[in-house]
This record gives sequence, C-alpha cells and structure tokens, in this order.
Amino acid sequence: MIDEAAGRSADEVLDIVDEDDRVVGRAPRGVATARRMRHRSVSVRVYDAEGRIFVHRRTPEKLVFPSMYDVVVGGVVGAGESYDEAALREAEEELGVSGLPRPEHRLKFLYESPEHTWFLSVYEVRCEVPVDPQAEEVAWWAFLPEEEVERRLPEWDVTPDGLECHRRLRRWHRERGGGVLA
Repeated sequence: MIDEAAGRSADEVLDIVDEDDRVVGRAPRGVATARRMRHRSVSVRVYDAEGRIFVHRRTPEKLVFPSMYDVVVGGVVGAGESYDEAALREAEEELGVSGLPRPEHRLKFLYESPEHTWFLSVYEVRCEVPVDPQAEEVAWWAFLPEEEVERRLPEWDVTPDGLECHRRLRRWHRERGGGVLA
C-alpha cells in the first residue's frame, strides 16, 4: 500500500509557476521535483485544544524529505487547486480527520534550495478532535508544547522548509504580539 501511495504521489499533476507565482505550465510531481521546477506547496501548523503543536516524523517512503521530522503538515498544491483548498485537504489527510475549520493564512514565501524550489503558503489551524495520522505519511507523532518543540529542534533532523515555516511563524506572532490561535 505504501509503495502505491508513493507512486501516485509522484504522478500527481502540479501547476508550474514563474517568479511571480503565475501558472506557466503543468508537470507530474516526480518530474517537477527531479527537474527543480517551481511549483506551489502549503504548510499548516496544527495546534490541539491546549495550544500544543503537532510534530511528526515522515515515513521513509516520502518523495521529499523522507524520514525527517516536521513541525508542520502539508504538501503540494494540485493543478488548478487553490492554496486555501490544498491547506485544508492536506491538513485533514495527514491528520486523518474531517471537518477541520478552515486553516488561517499567515504568510507566503519562496522556498529555494539547490534541490527544490516552491512557493510556500503557510497556515495555522486548531484541531480539537482526535487525530489518526495517515500511516503512509506519518511514522511517529505527538502534540508538544512550543517550549518542548524548541528544545528538540537541535536534536532532530527537521525538514528545511518546515523549519523555515516555524521560524517565520514565530516572527509573525512576535510582530503581532500574539500567541497561538484563539
């Protein structure tokens, strides 16, 4: 089952975008990844009812960043899909829940590394129902207080885009003088 899911993931069609995030073409995810074609992605920081952050370790079968820890859930935006639609879909899929409130948009930036390039739209959502994360996506998970997340980050091999989302969200909240979602 995991191999089939990974295969479908590589075949998923994505919008390819230019430096202004305008669609200029389409390509299967595996091709877009292999050729470093700029596309769209979403990340969602998930809080539980107590304000703890959902953290997890990705499965070894993941196409990008296998077996790494992450402090956000998310994934690619499908061809013709909006960022908002993808954020809700990805959060519900990875958490194994339905009926989540619509994630709240916080920021967007261009993530670039020697291997990858994508626009990353970042959201937050509160999940007050029990989660049942997808076994194909999530090898281990927990809800941890932010202080615990900060303590563990240096010990973990964290996805670089997820770590950048975490840093930018901390700054976003600091600039607004706020804490987690109400």
